[in-house]
Amino acid sequence: MTTARLCSLLLASGLLLSACEVGPNYSRPGTPTPAAYKEIAGWTPAAPSDAADRRDWWAVFGDSTLNDLERQVETNNQTLAAADAAYRQAHALVAVQRAALFPTLTGNSTATVSGTGNKSGSGGGSFVNGATIVGGGGGTTQNYRLQLGTTWEPDLWGKIRRGLENAKATAQASAADLANARLSVEMELAADYIQLRQLDEDKRLLDDTVDAYQKSLTVTQNKYHAGTAALADVRQAETQLYGTRAEDTDLAQQRAKMEHAIAILAGKAPADLTLAPAPWTLKPVDIPPGLPSTLLERRPDIANTERVAAAASANIGVQVAAYFPTLDLSGSGGVTSSRLADLFTSSSGFWTLGATAAETIIDFGARRAQVSAARAAFDEAVANYRQTVLTAFGQVEDNLAAQRVLVAEQADRQAALASADDALHISLNQYRAGTIDYTTVVVSQAVALSAHQTEIALEAERLTTTVDLIVALGGGWTEASLPGS
Repeated sequence: MTTARLCSLLLASGLLLSACEVGPNYSRPGTPTPAAYKEIAGWTPAAPSDAADRRDWWAVFGDSTLNDLERQVETNNQTLAAADAAYRQAHALVAVQRAALFPTLTGNSTATVSGTGNKSGSGGGSFVNGATIVGGGGGTTQNYRLQLGTTWEPDLWGKIRRGLENAKATAQASAADLANARLSVEMELAADYIQLRQLDEDKRLLDDTVDAYQKSLTVTQNKYHAGTAALADVRQAETQLYGTRAEDTDLAQQRAKMEHAIAILAGKAPADLTLAPAPWTLKPVDIPPGLPSTLLERRPDIANTERVAAAASANIGVQVAAYFPTLDLSGSGGVTSSRLADLFTSSSGFWTLGATAAETIIDFGARRAQVSAARAAFDEAVANYRQTVLTAFGQVEDNLAAQRVLVAEQADRQAALASADDALHISLNQYRAGTIDYTTVVVSQAVALSAHQTEIALEAERLTTTVDLIVALGGGWTEASLPGS
């Protein structure tokens, strides 16, 4: 029997035997899914942007610097590099598990020479290391052997196939984890960039304010020298100027830290990235949330936990299969001869076939405990999946509410800002005319500065909320992005 026929026989036998898969067949667990988002009721985005529903979601802000930084994150971020390596490991294990479905073929060859000798023999031969080299009372024996062998454990109860299901689901969970890590890093970069530009805008505001306070101090000093203002007015003006100048200076430290954080996210040393100050051009956009039912297919963290549940389900079958006997098939064939020239003659061939069945008789409850543990792990995975879904719905609702409230709030903030600027203008004129004291001017200046800072912060919060909502909706990712195997 040839080795090829031997392998074919083993394969056919295994296929006939491998027809059963024990353990539960997985189906996606049910989750509470509302028909519509509560916080969208009564509010319709003015100009919804469909551009957010794509892979490069950050492009909705129309900032070329942000676009370039996000692309650098894609290629250089080390957190993503680690997550990608973890996925590649999990994907490789799928191939390892799949290989267990098929026989293992091995080959070996040997060539031996053995000899005997007689130290006291009369033949005059010499004896070296147990082999007679020339003459003597001994001799040498040669043997040459080529052998191919195969072993196979047919998957009688589906243990290997369930293991393959587990490996595939684990790899898909790792791919979803990679996508979620990418989305998180992209979100962090966008949020840091918004804060960086907010600091630039704060710096511009404080620079202008310091200039205005310096002019106010000059007016107060002139009035004091003219005898129409008290020294206390001068000290108040100085206090306000120096305090605001210190606040302006402190922004440099905050901006430097933010720029360093952006560099690290982009996979660079902080010394290798410099972002010049730029005017405030970022504008919030309205994001359509779609239906809640679609969220289950758009969030990589949901996909991750669902795939973990699928892997846990498959592992139940792996553990249940331990209750049943295993069958190992083996075979070998080859050629052997004492003469190298006769190695491949028909008379030199040999072959063997073997089968071994094994079953655990008693294990004092170990298998039952393993199955119970696997079922509990599945229940845990299902609970984690459902909790992730609920958390995702909550994040979308939070950000929808924030968008609606911030839009309404901004109108009042802008009205308050206009009134504060007008009040400051009036109080400065009245002070120059000598009809009010400088304390009224200081209060008006403080109120106006606070109104401007609040307006900048509100604009930045709207932008950050837009980012958070895009990410809460999956950032253009879909479950179709998961690898098939």
